[in-house]
Amino acid sequence: MEGAPTRQGCPFHDVRQRLRRVGLRPTRQRVSLGWVLFAKGDRHVSAEMLFEEAMRERIPVSLATIYNTLRQFTDAGLLRELAIDAGKTYFDTASDDHHHFVIEDENRVIDIPGREIELTTLPTPPEGYEIAHVDVLVRLRKIGG
Repeated sequence: MEGAPTRQGCPFHDVRQRLRRVGLRPTRQRVSLGWVLFAKGDRHVSAEMLFEEAMRERIPVSLATIYNTLRQFTDAGLLRELAIDAGKTYFDTASDDHHHFVIEDENRVIDIPGREIELTTLPTPPEGYEIAHVDVLVRLRKIGG
């Protein structure tokens, strides 16, 4: 895969390094899926969207492998999982502090910069737990819709 084309400054070599930094072995499928995920910059993708993109790129992969890879990338800290509804999960490639608008009926997620939401207090977690991360989801719908 060396010498393969790059998109938006994310060659396969960079994906391999990113995987190694978080302790994941850079297998062919992980590198290929990482390239598809990260080459387009910060974005939100579902497993189904990534599967369709992988098919367009002629990457031979099953939907089960997509789900497993997304889980591995999330567990390693390369992605943030956004559970929008019981049946809809997106994975966020952006690692900066931010929140999200969810546009109802459009299957779209838009970033809200972290500085635009001020959290002045947080609840005290139950004993034995700590707050790992706060995700604010602001749901939008079109006016008159």
